[in-house]
Amino acid sequence: MNSVVKISYLALCFIGLFFVSTRAEFFTAISDVEPLLETHSKIIEDLEEYIEKEEKRISVLKSHLKVYQTEHEKAMEDIPNYLGNPINAFTLIKRLTTDLDFIEKKIEIGTEYQTKEYIKNVSIISDNDYIQYPSLEDLTGAAQALTRLQETYHLDVNDLAEGILNGVIYRDESSPVFDDQSITIFTSMNSDDCYELGKVLYNEKDYKNALAWMKLALKKYPNDDELYNFTDVDILEYIGFSYYLLGDVRNALNWTKKLLMLDPSHDRAKGNIPHYRDALFKKQSDLSKKNRGVSPGNKQDTGQPNEETKEEVEKPKELTKYEKERKVYEALCRGEMEIPREISKRLTCRYLTENHPFLRLAPIKMEYVYLNPDIVVFHEVLNEDEIFEIMMMARPRFRRATVHDPKTGELVPAHYRISKSAWLKDEESPVVENLSRRIADFTGLSMASAEELQVVNYGIGGHYEPHFDFARKQESAFENFSGNRIATVLFYMSDVAQGGATVFTELGLSVFPRRGAAVFWLNLHPSGEGDLATRHAACPVLRGSKWVCNKWIHQGGQELIKPCDLEYQAEEIIRPLPRPLVKKTFR
Repeated sequence: MNSVVKISYLALCFIGLFFVSTRAEFFTAISDVEPLLETHSKIIEDLEEYIEKEEKRISVLKSHLKVYQTEHEKAMEDIPNYLGNPINAFTLIKRLTTDLDFIEKKIEIGTEYQTKEYIKNVSIISDNDYIQYPSLEDLTGAAQALTRLQETYHLDVNDLAEGILNGVIYRDESSPVFDDQSITIFTSMNSDDCYELGKVLYNEKDYKNALAWMKLALKKYPNDDELYNFTDVDILEYIGFSYYLLGDVRNALNWTKKLLMLDPSHDRAKGNIPHYRDALFKKQSDLSKKNRGVSPGNKQDTGQPNEETKEEVEKPKELTKYEKERKVYEALCRGEMEIPREISKRLTCRYLTENHPFLRLAPIKMEYVYLNPDIVVFHEVLNEDEIFEIMMMARPRFRRATVHDPKTGELVPAHYRISKSAWLKDEESPVVENLSRRIADFTGLSMASAEELQVVNYGIGGHYEPHFDFARKQESAFENFSGNRIATVLFYMSDVAQGGATVFTELGLSVFPRRGAAVFWLNLHPSGEGDLATRHAACPVLRGSKWVCNKWIHQGGQELIKPCDLEYQAEEIIRPLPRPLVKKTFR
């Protein structure tokens, strides 16, 4: 019942009393007036109860307002640095989705106006623009991004919730513990933050990570003063069923028993207990039969261990091709692999003066980071003014980054590429035109068939999983272009505090972003066949904002510059050698 209805109800009570008193003629005898004191007492009780509920509701709203104000003040001190922390980015989206829904319900209880009129319609501001609100899809994407960071960089959820990213602590205090020039302001995640994150992951069927965050929510629950729309019983239910869905029936049973100790009348928990017991008994029975050498359906018990079962247990699971590459990819993102000594000892740095007469007057710093295939980093090839103008041109055009569908050749969004991109033409700006001319100078290639400049900003935990830039024979991409992509030039427009490396999974090479630098490589062999050694990926951004722009150069116009020959495949790729794990910070 809202406040207006409640007050109206009280007013009717008083009016009713007046009419009753008129009919009963209370004033004619004191003995008839005495019962009115009971009515008076009931009014006092009702008003006290109503005011207590209103004060409690307003107190909850005030506590949420304080959280919003505190976090906003911190964010405005240094917006890029604040949002560069993935936890801050996640909680901001959560504040404007599930938290806002909770606030609206609280307001709706106490006002005659519709919630949307009171909250979201005030987002229409004077210049006819609209404040944007994230969606639940954004919340899901942010939650999955945190999981991606956990798995790639081996982060513990307890550390992550307290602002510890890869051993570097970011607090409300002025600086991190370890040496790091930038400062990130951070507020620890509370029980509600952990609960909502776990719930999102549970709904996405990521039960393993949902379980970890729900356990942390339960741990933080007694220490939080906030009033939430869930209880510790809700958390325990998620924990118990997550264990069951992960196949751990014993823990599912134990956690459900803990739930029933808090709420003995919980219907779902009471129904799950016998189900879990039956599943546990069946599992133990099957295991016992296997240990005795009896497989299901085979009634003969030899009394000896089943050799086939024994070998099956002892034989380690063979990793798939994807899983092997994934392990290499994640190790490279963490900086735990190095290129072979026979390659690294031949790497050099020099000034590039050939390809164009202008380079004799203004040579470019050139660093070989791999040989055969040659991966080259050109330093200081983008200045601050150019970076700023390219960013400003790209922002209003940003769209979700897409990939070529190998079956249809069309551009489609993909979960393995999380970023937004925009395309800039040479004729739109002298800066873009000059950049294309500079690329031609230091690569020695023609821009006649090059694609437009693509500008990319990676999202929360933004990444791009291992891929080739060239199209393989079975793919129908680039039919509208003059040939395949012969080369890639990737410019770094920002430094990244942690993560965000460009890694070559077949070479064991990690190239970390350096503002103003560009990495260059050829995607094709001289025969025109794709070079499989150029398979590469963009690692998740652990902290910071990663901006890049790239130019893909096609075969058209390169006939006299890079003539074809009959060589099909270069020498065998030299596999990377692992190095011992050491404590290090990202460059």
